[in-house]
Amino acid sequence: MIATISNTKKNRLPEILEHASGDKRFKILEAHMKKHQFKHDALIEVLHKAQELFGYLEDDLLLFVAYKLKLPPSRVYGVATFYHFFTLKPQGAHTCVVCMGTACYVKGADKVLAAIEQAAKIKAGGTTPDNQLSLMTARCIGACGIAPAVVYDGTVTPRQTPELAVQHVKGWIDHGN
Repeated sequence: MIATISNTKKNRLPEILEHASGDKRFKILEAHMKKHQFKHDALIEVLHKAQELFGYLEDDLLLFVAYKLKLPPSRVYGVATFYHFFTLKPQGAHTCVVCMGTACYVKGADKVLAAIEQAAKIKAGGTTPDNQLSLMTARCIGACGIAPAVVYDGTVTPRQTPELAVQHVKGWIDHGN
């Protein structure tokens, strides 16, 4: 397994493990892995727990999971980047997810997204410099009947227009102005 890690990451593994020994979150994560008997097929559950504990899945955390589950880091990274509910960077205090599924797109989700990007001065996948807003897209959230839908801090909101969407995030992006 370690042979699949690049030389720079291979050299970081002892440092990661040493750091992990002093962080309670790693102990909780390891207990969660033990509950799943360190099985490979528990990877998604383990990544969910890791994100719950740490807020996002940074490289060192993914290497720790790979090492403990005896999986190639490429597989762990592949799963973490495939599913949209995992994030590899810190998220803002507020999240805005614009559904880009066919029904939402046809009804103007692209215009909603463009309006939020312009108002917040960030692109989809980014976070404002003050860490107040993370803007994301989803392939489909399964709310086609209320398209275009936007999820604000976990709450699905129906029939969004560019104006409504900007109004909704305005307080989050103007807090420091």
